[in-house]
Amino acid sequence: MSTLGIVLVALAIAVGLAGIVIPVLPGGLLVIASIGVWAYVEGSTTSWVTFGIAAAFYVLAEVIKYTWPVQRMRRAEVRTSVLVIGAVAGIVGFFVIPVIGLLIGFVAGVFAAEMALRRDPTRAWASTVHALKGVALSVGVELTGALLATVTWVVGVVISA
Repeated sequence: MSTLGIVLVALAIAVGLAGIVIPVLPGGLLVIASIGVWAYVEGSTTSWVTFGIAAAFYVLAEVIKYTWPVQRMRRAEVRTSVLVIGAVAGIVGFFVIPVIGLLIGFVAGVFAAEMALRRDPTRAWASTVHALKGVALSVGVELTGALLATVTWVVGVVISA
């Protein structure tokens, strides 16, 4: 692959990494797809092995991302229905107040749902904090997996050169 091609793949990976933290794009998916395009264009054994390792990091991170935070929230007695309400409120908030509305809407939605269920502001706020920690943990796990995939790709590019 040409230098320009590698720079474009690196740029797409960077956009994907940013998309994990700022949830506008499917970040992790963009990272792994970019590495897949690089492997396809390179067409070498090294590039496909690199893609395989990167994909394994991505899949592992996705599995952990959906299991670990859920276990923590179940222990904290945060219901799935409350998280769904928070997610919907976050999506609405994103369109009402671009970018930061996602966080504001999620927090408001979780808190309002917990207040409707428990009628205790202290408990509702504690559940909201647990939900936020779960989301942060999920983002951190996805970012770690994408960064490991990116490092794998960089090593593959260096070896292929």
